[in-house]
Amino acid sequence: MEERETIIGLEIHCQLNTKSKMFCGCSTDFRDNEPNTHTCPVCLGLPGSMPMVNKRAIEYALKVAKALNCTIREESEFSRKNYFYPDLNKAYQITQYDKPLAECGKLLIDGDNGEKEVRITRIHLEEDPGRSVHMGTTDRGKYTLVDYNRAGIPLIEIVTEPDLRSPKEARKFLNKLRATLEYLDVFDSEKEGSLRVDANISLQGSERVEVKNISSYKGVEKALTFEVTRQRNLLRRGQTVARETRHFVEARGVTTSSRSKEEENDYRYFPEPDLLPLRVASWIDEITLPELPDARRERFITQYGISPEHAKTLTGGLKLAEFYENVATINPALAATWTADYLLGELNYRDFSIDAMPADLFRELLDLIAADSITDKSAVEILRLILDAVKDGKKPERPGEIVNRLGLAKTSGDQVTAMIQEVIAEQQAAVDDYYAGKMQALNFLVGQVMKKCRGRADPGHLNRLLKEILDKKV
Repeated sequence: MEERETIIGLEIHCQLNTKSKMFCGCSTDFRDNEPNTHTCPVCLGLPGSMPMVNKRAIEYALKVAKALNCTIREESEFSRKNYFYPDLNKAYQITQYDKPLAECGKLLIDGDNGEKEVRITRIHLEEDPGRSVHMGTTDRGKYTLVDYNRAGIPLIEIVTEPDLRSPKEARKFLNKLRATLEYLDVFDSEKEGSLRVDANISLQGSERVEVKNISSYKGVEKALTFEVTRQRNLLRRGQTVARETRHFVEARGVTTSSRSKEEENDYRYFPEPDLLPLRVASWIDEITLPELPDARRERFITQYGISPEHAKTLTGGLKLAEFYENVATINPALAATWTADYLLGELNYRDFSIDAMPADLFRELLDLIAADSITDKSAVEILRLILDAVKDGKKPERPGEIVNRLGLAKTSGDQVTAMIQEVIAEQQAAVDDYYAGKMQALNFLVGQVMKKCRGRADPGHLNRLLKEILDKKV
């Protein structure tokens, strides 16, 4: 049973960051406004209203298709997908079915066993439905409110082949895709609901299950991990896995049965009679792509001389890459280490984005580290104080001010030598142990000196200096 291969395919819905909706002129900037204030007869689906295609949305979709190495169809077509939900106001969705905009692409990721090519089946355009707000709990709802501000927002759906073999690979694919979309400047990952994922998962030889509307990158990995375990347990007990649609309850980290899986004929697709076919394959030659994550990673390695691991991390998001280039002038290797290894860890702990760290304060901190004015321990303390101030909504102090206020300047020279002599005089037993060949006694003595200088000395330098002084006394 444990040898059954996990098979995963994804359907990713990404909101395109256009100023107006897919088939009408309503603004897409609705998130700070009252419900149902960004609507018109077209996006409400009122009788007699006629949709018009958003040219910018098509250009953005083509940009994505080119970046993902897709083939653009000579002719694509919009269709009506018929189904009824309260937030689908027309009782059908304008989408693309058997004639999508683009097909047969690929995206390279770091798979579980090295670099892996994930095939892209298709990219098609469609409109977002509205948003349902359930009052009460999911199993005991009192009533549901519907907001149509989101109805008609341009979406692209990116469908992969079932090439992913673990929840971890699925998350890596999504991270790489998100970064690519951000570099293309067609997508804003920080907007609520801007990316949603439907995941199809099965164990080799059993039925496929679809997990719908997962709204976070971490959520995809958690939902798929739960599903792998659930399906394995069913098969281990001799039961079968039902072909169904399931819902991921993020608060509990579980999936729950939603309904039996629809077949394509349940949606009664037919061509949208109010929209002409699209013939835009020739546009692709005029679309120029920016520097994408893989190209920027290689440039970082060549231009800044940093490690491939750091380069991969630092190009994982457009804002992060730009932040690094902003601070790299201090010392590229030092900036890479402190951004990738220290800053990102502190940001992730606080659930912050890179925007939370003022670049000028980080550059000042790097200056202090490069000048050997503070220890790494003190630098981490300063970094945490800055981010905690940001979290509390306060103006953070400058690193130099924190050093002066807390006395964090590195202890060195005669001060360190004097402290070493004090510790040698106070810890005669440990000194005798060192001369007796017990090397752990040296670590103890270093710790005592670090305690005296409140951690404001370089441990490696202290170790060498203490050993040198002890050896001279023999």
